[in-house]
Amino acid sequence: MSTQKPIRRITVPQIAARKGGAPIISLTSYHAHTAAIVDRYADFILVGDSLGMVMHGMESTVGVPLDLMIMHGRAVVRGTRRALIVVDMPFGSYEESPNMAFRNAARIMKETGCGAVKLEGGKRMAETIRFLTERGIPVMAHIGLTPQSSHVMGGFKTQGRDEDSWPAHEEDARAVAQAGAFSLVLEGMVEPLAARITRQIDIPTIGIGASADCDGQILVLEDMLGLNPTPPKFVKVYGALGEMIEQAVSDYADEVKSRSFPGKDHTYS
Repeated sequence: MSTQKPIRRITVPQIAARKGGAPIISLTSYHAHTAAIVDRYADFILVGDSLGMVMHGMESTVGVPLDLMIMHGRAVVRGTRRALIVVDMPFGSYEESPNMAFRNAARIMKETGCGAVKLEGGKRMAETIRFLTERGIPVMAHIGLTPQSSHVMGGFKTQGRDEDSWPAHEEDARAVAQAGAFSLVLEGMVEPLAARITRQIDIPTIGIGASADCDGQILVLEDMLGLNPTPPKFVKVYGALGEMIEQAVSDYADEVKSRSFPGKDHTYS
């Protein structure tokens, strides 16, 4: 008789309790196979709307539809057993009203089986975050460089370079924390401001191009694996998968051309 304990997923309260504790590890994933690998190391996996750019060749995240997020969210949930799965709410699925946000967030959670959703925006989204959390939907908030607002921001620009803008970012962070968000992504933010916000609020901060003093870090998996030929400046590239894939494809093409498959029987028999 087996005495092995079943693997239990990390929960939202467990992530929230990591404030000031062991650093929270996170990566993005968009399909089952990579999710299964990341699952062994990450505390939470984000099914980010960055999939529009990474997987589908879009110029920004703005064009990502809700159905696409749900499809990729299902795949990641199916490929994992341990990590908390958080799914991005795409542009246009939550901004109009708290009621609209609830309908779409509920659909994401029911159809994917994820444990939480993420949405962008600070003070302006506090009412929506409170509405969702009071109705049983855990929310990860996201401020600083918010890609869905890149057209308004004039591109992907580091936030907080002008110290006069710091109070507005700090107000955003306090507002989402008080509204009930269980954690907060700080993206593309100058290090001193991100560190300052981390000290000021009671929920964990997750940095991406922000401060090492955040309570956790997240990267886009394809960026850190070397699949993006032009990764953001802040990304440390841990692998060279792009080069490895190109070499493997080149080797395969050469073998096909020469009708040479050494050491392999390429039949089903």
